[in-house]
Amino acid sequence: MLKIKTTTELDSDVYRAALRIRKDVFIKEQKVPAELELENERSARYYVLYEDEEPVTTARILYQEDGAWHIQRVATLKKYRHRGLAKALLEKIEVEARLHKVPYLTLGAQDQAQGFYQVLGYAVKGKGFLDAGIPHHTMEKKLI
Repeated sequence: MLKIKTTTELDSDVYRAALRIRKDVFIKEQKVPAELELENERSARYYVLYEDEEPVTTARILYQEDGAWHIQRVATLKKYRHRGLAKALLEKIEVEARLHKVPYLTLGAQDQAQGFYQVLGYAVKGKGFLDAGIPHHTMEKKLI
């Protein structure tokens, strides 16, 4: 059974679960320096998708001044990938964004993940950039 929980509280079990997933994926697997991965923690809303009570996928949003939601730190534990879990989590975030009349969603996608986001309706905007030494592009999805 899938369940999605969300929080803004850094002392919550949901945040701790998000952090464990991010550390496994970004710091251990992709070798992103911890100081680059762990920033803007207090400004975000965290989402964690649980499968049978096990936290397996996470993302967070930062609120932009123009009303957009900036999705960051989308990660799924390795053994749970390619099962549609990140897609389910991003669809939940989009539903909430539409309820809040958010004009668009934006994210910095690793280039190797662009196809995944394009299937969900995101489009590449602008030139590429490096984040933690990994090639990225900004992608956006208009909601209004």
